[in-house]
Amino acid sequence: MSTTSYSTSKPDTSSGEPSTLQTEAQLALPETSHNPTQLDMSTGSTTVKLDHLGPMVIGVDGTLSRISNWEGMTDGEKKATLRVIGKRNEERLKVLRAKEGGN
Repeated sequence: MSTTSYSTSKPDTSSGEPSTLQTEAQLALPETSHNPTQLDMSTGSTTVKLDHLGPMVIGVDGTLSRISNWEGMTDGEKKATLRVIGKRNEERLKVLRAKEGGN
């Protein structure tokens, strides 16, 4: 029968080297592979199109998200996804609005 022991003490940093835990906590985000888009709102327009990001997905709790692989989808996949997400978003908004009105 083997036993596993766990230490609850702090990592040893007396050597001056960062501990593994400290190193993992300082990981940076990966570099982006595309050029960022600069938005100019000085024209007074209140509308911004972000079509390249894909449709907004409304969660059952009202949270918003996007489809992470939108740019990698074919046109057919995008069209089908828009149809499904559009219907689902309408249904979820109807339920959320009914809950809000009932409170």
